[in-house]
Amino acid sequence: MTEKDQSVNNEEFAEKEDNTAKDSNTDEQIEKTASEDDVQNDSSAVDDKEKEIQQLKEEVNEQEEKYLRLYAEFENYKRRIQNENQTLKTYQAQCVLTDILPTIDNIERALQIEGEDESFKSLQKGVQMVYESLLRALEENGLEKIEAVGQQFDPNFHQAVMQDEDDSFESNAVTQELQTGYKLKDRVLRPSMVKVNQ
Repeated sequence: MTEKDQSVNNEEFAEKEDNTAKDSNTDEQIEKTASEDDVQNDSSAVDDKEKEIQQLKEEVNEQEEKYLRLYAEFENYKRRIQNENQTLKTYQAQCVLTDILPTIDNIERALQIEGEDESFKSLQKGVQMVYESLLRALEENGLEKIEAVGQQFDPNFHQAVMQDEDDSFESNAVTQELQTGYKLKDRVLRPSMVKVNQ
């Protein structure tokens, strides 16, 4: 081989090496660009996943709040129903007792009648026994007499129908009970009709 041929070969070889180096650089750049794209794609995928996770967390929190509100409402409903049932049980006899009160008044009036006859006295004794038995049964079901005579007038329990001037009683005290008042547990069925001292 001549020097000329060798120099051409060297030039060709140098060009090939340059091309190979360029190809190698291009490959590196492509790989670098590809890896940067992968990193960007991975980064955007991570961002998307984080957004999705955040959105799911918010939805879970929202559902949890709804559940807690609903649970609280249900507990309040149960408590309200229990209170209503308890009130119904406590005062279920109110209507019947209110209807019986005039009968009790009539029995009390009958017991105030006086008579000398032996048969009258035995009848009165029988009525007295029935009256006491009836009152006992009603008291067992929560009926209570309202205390009146000697007590301070209380418009929640007493109905003033007359005024009196009696030095043996304090001012604004009940001096006489004209009609007995009754209450069922803590609820007034009928206030006492009373005469009040000035």
